[in-house]
Amino acid sequence: AYNCLIHFYKRMADSNPKREIPSGLKKVLELDVKQSKEFVEFVNQKYPIETYRSHLKSLEISCHGIPWLVFTIAGLYMTNSSIFINILLGLIIDIVIVAVTKAFTRRRRPAYNVDDQHATFKSVDKFSFPSGHATRAVMLAMLFTFLSPLPALLWLPVIVWSVAVSVSRVVLGRHHILDVLAGVLIGLVESVILGMVWRSEEQAAYIISMFGGEDPWSSA
Repeated sequence: AYNCLIHFYKRMADSNPKREIPSGLKKVLELDVKQSKEFVEFVNQKYPIETYRSHLKSLEISCHGIPWLVFTIAGLYMTNSSIFINILLGLIIDIVIVAVTKAFTRRRRPAYNVDDQHATFKSVDKFSFPSGHATRAVMLAMLFTFLSPLPALLWLPVIVWSVAVSVSRVVLGRHHILDVLAGVLIGLVESVILGMVWRSEEQAAYIISMFGGEDPWSSA
């Protein structure tokens, strides 16, 4: 399914490679490019980014889609808990929405971005709008604080992590400011959609049984 989505994305991205941007939107995007670059330069002057770039990269990896998919599938395999079914649903919603949106908008990443991301699909990850890390971080933060709340003591660390991931996307040069703001809004929408399709313990158990239940012939 993921390969089919990548194929669809590539076809969308390769068709009509040059589009006319409305003048009003073009001015907004140009201002966003200018403000984003100035923000990065300001941060770099105050706190040289190279001194903590490895920490920013750690934040990047902590919200990467592939580790989260591996973690979720492993959790399903080992525990059969309904929370992992719902996390998987959230990740699928996020992947589809972000991939389709990037295919339509096709906004390039900042010119000063250093292409050193790990485990990326170049056909997907060359585009900037919206920030997939921001959408995922916000969706997961909403999941762990509202949809399936962790102990209240952990809410603040989860929220701080989500904000830190989002801000780091601009500081690292991966995205413009509008990419991240849009990612935050889309992440909130994704959490609403996830709440609408949320699976109960019984529903999750039924889904799990379809894929990993006991062999009905084994007792014959």
